[in-house]
Amino acid sequence: MKIDRRSLKSLIFARLIVVSTLLVGALIIQLSTTSFLPLETVYYLILATFALSGIYLLFFRFDRHLRVQAAVQIVFDLLLVTALVYVTGGITGNLFFLYVFVIIAASLVISSRAAYLAAGLAAIFFGVLADGMFYGLIPYFRPAQSESAPSFGVVLYTIFLAWGLFFVIAALVNYLSRNLRKAWDALALARHELEIKERQAAAGRMSALIAHEIRNPLAAISGAVQVLKSDLALSAEQARLMDIVVGESQRVSTTIDQFLHLASPAREEVASIDLAVILRETVTMLRVSGVLGDRIQVRGSFEGGRVPFRGSAGAFKQIFWNLVRNAVQAMPDGGTLSLDFSEGGPDALRVRFSDTGKGMTPDERDRMFEPFYSRFEGGRGLGMAVVERLVADLRGTIAVESAPGTGTTILLTFPRPEGRVPAEGLRP
Repeated sequence: MKIDRRSLKSLIFARLIVVSTLLVGALIIQLSTTSFLPLETVYYLILATFALSGIYLLFFRFDRHLRVQAAVQIVFDLLLVTALVYVTGGITGNLFFLYVFVIIAASLVISSRAAYLAAGLAAIFFGVLADGMFYGLIPYFRPAQSESAPSFGVVLYTIFLAWGLFFVIAALVNYLSRNLRKAWDALALARHELEIKERQAAAGRMSALIAHEIRNPLAAISGAVQVLKSDLALSAEQARLMDIVVGESQRVSTTIDQFLHLASPAREEVASIDLAVILRETVTMLRVSGVLGDRIQVRGSFEGGRVPFRGSAGAFKQIFWNLVRNAVQAMPDGGTLSLDFSEGGPDALRVRFSDTGKGMTPDERDRMFEPFYSRFEGGRGLGMAVVERLVADLRGTIAVESAPGTGTTILLTFPRPEGRVPAEGLRP
């Protein structure tokens, strides 16, 4: 697990706050009595902690080996707590609860495993200190402390109580930290989705202006070209070029309509359609317009047979147009585009788009449906966002498989509104 810089920095400053609190407490005690404990040693330990924190901040600035830095800090914290427990009388003192803060820090900053390791080290340090002082292997810090030495039963009880406390705290904090990390991940995902929704909302606000500024002139251009075509004696090539102008004007107008669909879905006109015919018409239009060049071979089951379906012809035209165009852009040096229809179960239909292009990285694959995000030079980042919205409106799903250098496969699955309809040429 990677160490978060902010968590490590928070650990350093939290340690300073705790030590400062101890310093204030020691000063209050010093001013109120002189017979409680040797506060000079406590001051030295506090000053040592301040000095170590300064060293931690110095190493923190280099931004290297953060996991090692965090582990070293946890170990030194355990040693400092053990020293404080020792000078305050060991078991007879009341500072061994400070081990708990170190265990919590290990869980939050490093990992769940680190919390159990810190609990184990705390148990070892405290157990060795308590047993050593009881058996005389470690002398009391002040001779007067030995006068109130506890019995063996109290020592054993306190050790086991402390050990249980350490590991219970480790387990509890790990449980809470896991839930906290899940909440953070969910919050990050929600924030990411909110950003997408905000972009879609921005697209909706822009759509009215785009529709007003572009759709009407396009209709005028298309109408004027059709009038000229009917009034003038044109050659076959000139007539074909005018047909392209009319067709492209209608396509752009349809694109604007689908762009508006991102912000405010229009009521779909459901009818009996043939998806194979729609896909063939889309490929033909892309060939005629020059988008689909000769270097790209198109093949698949769409070339023959019928694929009856009940749905919106305009929605499927826009879906097919954007997916084929996107595949063409992914193959700048040419390649093969496979377009296939197949059964997706008794009541579902699948449409598969597979290209031999440059493929996508995981990050590009995750972002391919974001509005205004495009992998291609000059792209507007609207086509795939429109596809996702239209497929969702049709209650379909999209599955994407891609890797750099291996091409991309996009599989659309649509439920049949009225169950299975016999189709010709569909793969099982």
